[in-house]
Amino acid sequence: MESRGSVPARPLSYEGVWRFTAPAVDASVPRARHAVRDLLVRQRVPVRGTVVQALLLIVSELVTNSVRHAALLSPEIGVEVAIGAEWVRVAVEDNHPYRPKALETDHAQTGGRGLLLVREITREAGGSCAVEHTAGGGKIIWATLPFLAPVGGAPAGGGVTSPRQAL
Repeated sequence: MESRGSVPARPLSYEGVWRFTAPAVDASVPRARHAVRDLLVRQRVPVRGTVVQALLLIVSELVTNSVRHAALLSPEIGVEVAIGAEWVRVAVEDNHPYRPKALETDHAQTGGRGLLLVREITREAGGSCAVEHTAGGGKIIWATLPFLAPVGGAPAGGGVTSPRQAL
């Protein structure tokens, strides 16, 4: 908080942005999940355990999608974790131009539910998610969750998304 004539408040000790890259291979999925979990622990982020589990599932789904669908055009993916005072955002970037959409469940298909799952987990946590173009023609898929997401699946704040393309 700021008061008149004061110096702006310093960021909390756990706030910041971290980015790493990984090859677009299956082994990167658990590595990305563990890296995000370890970052949250190392930074001592005061996030609810249920939010951590939701976040790690989202990371797994987003990295898996890049590995499965973008590896041909994007042999490397980027993972970014941004932590604010009361929220955490994960983003996965690849260089493939295809922008996926969260489709309704088709019970005849054996796959294709990852982004639907990401959208629902995010909504239930009171967060937001979207897909954006990158300057290089690829895409970034991100999800932001509040630290104190509601327990029991009731959305807080309606899960409002940004004006960008929502999942």
